[in-house]
This record gives sequence, C-alpha cells and structure tokens, in this order.
Amino acid sequence: MNILLIGSGGREHALAWKIKHSSLCNSLFIAPGNAGTSSYGNNIAIDIKDFDAIAQFVIEKDISMVIVGPEDPLVNGIADYFADNEKLKDIAVIGPKSEGAKLEGSKDFAKSFMEKHRIPTAKYRSFNKNTINEGYEYLETLTPPYVLKADGLAAGKGVIICENRNEAKNNLKDMIINQKFGNASENVVIEEFLKGKEVSVFVLTDGKNYILLPEAKDYKRIGEGDTGPNTGGMGCVSPVPFADKTFLEKVKKRIIEPTVNGLKKENIDYKGFIFFGLMNVEGDPYVIEYNVRLGDPETQVILPRIRNDIVSLFQKTWEGSLDKQKTDIDERFAATVILASEGYPGSYKKGIKITDIDKTSDSIIFHAGVKLNGDEMKTSGGRVMAVTSLSNDLEKALQLSKSNAEIINFKGKYFRKDIGNDLIK
Repeated sequence: MNILLIGSGGREHALAWKIKHSSLCNSLFIAPGNAGTSSYGNNIAIDIKDFDAIAQFVIEKDISMVIVGPEDPLVNGIADYFADNEKLKDIAVIGPKSEGAKLEGSKDFAKSFMEKHRIPTAKYRSFNKNTINEGYEYLETLTPPYVLKADGLAAGKGVIICENRNEAKNNLKDMIINQKFGNASENVVIEEFLKGKEVSVFVLTDGKNYILLPEAKDYKRIGEGDTGPNTGGMGCVSPVPFADKTFLEKVKKRIIEPTVNGLKKENIDYKGFIFFGLMNVEGDPYVIEYNVRLGDPETQVILPRIRNDIVSLFQKTWEGSLDKQKTDIDERFAATVILASEGYPGSYKKGIKITDIDKTSDSIIFHAGVKLNGDEMKTSGGRVMAVTSLSNDLEKALQLSKSNAEIINFKGKYFRKDIGNDLIK
C-alpha cells in the first residue's frame, strides 16, 4: 500500500525508518519530513494544517493509510476531516478524532476524564481570568512545589513547576493575564506536586482493545543532573528498570484499562497511540498527563525494540482487531542521546553545517532539526538529532550513543552526558 506519514521531527524519522521495513509498504511519503526521512520515502512540501492539500495529495497518490505523527493535526480534527469526506472515509487514519485528542489538547478535559473514570492522578482545579483570585486561594491549600499547566497545546513548554507560593502566583498571573502561552493558557490547571520517578508508558488501541508497547524514561531538563529549563526531551532509555512487572500490572489495571474502557463508554472513536506520562510514587502509578501520539525522543527507543511489522499493527488498529495481535519485543536496552543547538531551549542559530555522521557506527541516527542544503546537512531546529543504540547491557548502550554523539560535529553542539546514569547500579 501507499502510505502518508505526517510530521517532520525525530519521531517521524523513526516512524519512517520502521514503516519502510514493512513488507506491506510500497511507497512512503512524508509531509513535510526532514533530511533523514528522505532516505526512506519522498518528502512532500505540504503544510500539516492544510487538510485540503493533504486530501488532494492522498487522492492523487492513491494513499491507503495516513499516520499522524504530531498532536496538532489530531487536536484540529484531521481524523474527523477524513471520516466526514465521502472520498476519504475508507482511508485508514492512525490517530484519534478531535474528541479523543482532547486528552492532550485540553488538560482540564483530561483531568475531568480521569476523575470520572477513577484513574489515579494528582488533585487539581482549573482557573481562568474570571477565577484567578480563587486560583491564588487554591495555592494556599497546597504545599510546595506547585505545578501549573496551560490547558491547551503549548509545544511541550506549557508546564511550570514553582518552588514557592509567590513564584506560583506570579506565574499564574503571567500565564492567564499576560498570556504567556497565548490562547493555550486562557485556562490553567493547578495541580498538587507528585514526588516520585517519571516513566512513559505507551499503548496502541483500536478503541476497544489495546497492545502494550515498550515503556521509556525521558530526560526533560536541559542541564546535567536534571537542572535548568524543560525541553522537548534530551535523551531516553527503554526498558526502565524500576518499571517492573508488578508496577506495569498496576498500570494496566488502574490506568490503561480504565482509560480504554472510558473512551468506549463515552463513545469516543479512538484509533491510535495513547502515551501515559506517569509518576511512580512509592510503587503506585499516577497519571501526570496523556498524549495522543508517540513521544519524542521516546519513539527513538521504542520503535527499535518492536520486532512486529508496524504497518500490520496499524492495519489491525484500523480494522478493530488488535485483540488478535501479540507484540514481539526485543529484550535489549535502547538508549538515545539528543544533540541540541547551542542556546536551546531558548534562542539558537539555524543553518549550521553538520559533518561526520558517516564516521559513526553501531548506532541509528534519527534526524529532527536537520535540513538538506544541496549535498550539505544543516541545522534547522533546537533538537537536531538523536543517536540511538541497543545492547544487552544498559551501560554499553548509553556509552555507544554518547561516543557517537561526540563524533558528530556542528558548531555549538550540546548534549547531556549523564543520560541514563541514574539507572545504572
């Protein structure tokens, strides 16, 4: 079949790499793609928000399956657009309709969904410009630190953790009144802070059944020792040693199954990934957030561990037959290290020449903020690329990724050298 993959980041490069391994894929197109995805298919210059242009391309190229990488098109209703169009409704779209995408698109919706279906999460309340004084009062009832979340999509940057009450009040005002995150922070969720270890768990669901995918641990902070501002993710490890069978069984019973059953009860048509951002609090899982797509850089460690034909899994997702599917997971550790531009997650320069990728070995290089300029590769984003390695030994996988990260060269290159060190005994 002919397949269209939507997106342009490291996640999409990893998906393109995995899709191209499928015996079911004839031609792969990526809109808009990046320098790395061009090795596995044809990059197409289409705006991912332009559903009409996407539809026209899908019809022209006889596309049978559309895989949506990023959250934005899902929240804006690309799956609904296809379902409501007579010419497009039979094309498999892997990603939820807009109602299901609200699990990520609205923090308030997600929290009320969890409350309704008794899914463990931090206690919370939502506030806007009309209730901001109540928000200040609510902060008085919590003990620091405080968690403030923009209700809408904020490109992974809408969460602020405040160490004291004054800082929390100032940030609440900045988010709501000064629109720090634009329309995304018209409403702000204030949450109690959960202390524990973070882990990301992923499923693929057809809306009734699900299959559990490998879990991962992401490292968000820019600085070593988990210091400095949050980023989109500076590295990742899978599997996660502290997410043992007992813990994952609790995740299934208390979180995954009530979520899938909740979607079913509410007649929410959901065919795609659910990403559970969890906190392990003394052995018990709590949901920090839902995402309605794979994470980045989690995808870069999850997909190399999945031995199944990914397109076959997507087919069964669309057909509603995931109950007949078992996953085949590589037991080895996968570790990825992100190479970032100097200044990220603040301002940074673009268009810097990248060299020496060809000198790396025994790792998979996934491009993110990379563009081709003739025969040259140049930086085009804050997170430039991910270096992923697999090994039976976690320390070896990490060392291999870090060694190859040293080899790749561009001016101002930065990467964390402590990724995964907290998991090595």
